Amino acid sequence: MTRHVLVTGASRGIGAAIAEHFIALDDTVVGLSRSGTAPDGCAMSLAVDVASSESVTAAVKATIAANGPVDVLVANAGITRDGLAMRMSDEQWRDVLSTNLDGAFFSARAVLSSMIRARSGRIIFMGSVSPFYGVPGQANYAAAKAGMVGLARSLAREVASRAITVNVIAPGFIDTEMTSELGSTSDEMTALIPMGHVGTTGDVAGLVGFLASDCAAYITGQVIAVDGGLAMGL
Repeated sequence: MTRHVLVTGASRGIGAAIAEHFIALDDTVVGLSRSGTAPDGCAMSLAVDVASSESVTAAVKATIAANGPVDVLVANAGITRDGLAMRMSDEQWRDVLSTNLDGAFFSARAVLSSMIRARSGRIIFMGSVSPFYGVPGQANYAAAKAGMVGLARSLAREVASRAITVNVIAPGFIDTEMTSELGSTSDEMTALIPMGHVGTTGDVAGLVGFLASDCAAYITGQVIAVDGGLAMGL
């Protein structure tokens, strides 16, 4: 059965890999991104600022009107504005919290009514190992991703009776454009990974696919790391 899958931050990196994973399964995939671009094969590609409640709500209404109720939401959109806390500007803090945490909440809230009516659904938030491992210079990013865990667990309890699951995936060091900009820091991070190498976007997309499947119908309120063992025990 074809599912209606909504992926935020679908223009590149992990988001694009997730969209491509569901496209390969013949699902109806809608990609949301600030640029409005998404992988070939998406049924729709919409330009959305996830930090804007109005923008997210309008996009979700449009895709529901075109494709029916949303079966799977992958709230993946996120940004970084790294800097030591003592020098971090209000703008750096607010931008990251608005996009990463507010955006996740706005996206989930927008799809919940259709999922509740259908009495089924999967909500998957893209978190990070950052708040569990403690990464210097990422107070804003870690705070947003930690907040996402609290959001997911509250939502999971609210909607469990409607057969809707809510989970968080916490990627570690994944090979994307974002991490490729780290230079020598990349080698230092890789040395800390027990498996000895960085992960791929496909590693993350595979877990998203599992959590969206019938095999994961009894898994909710969980945080699952994809990190090669970097943050064991989170």
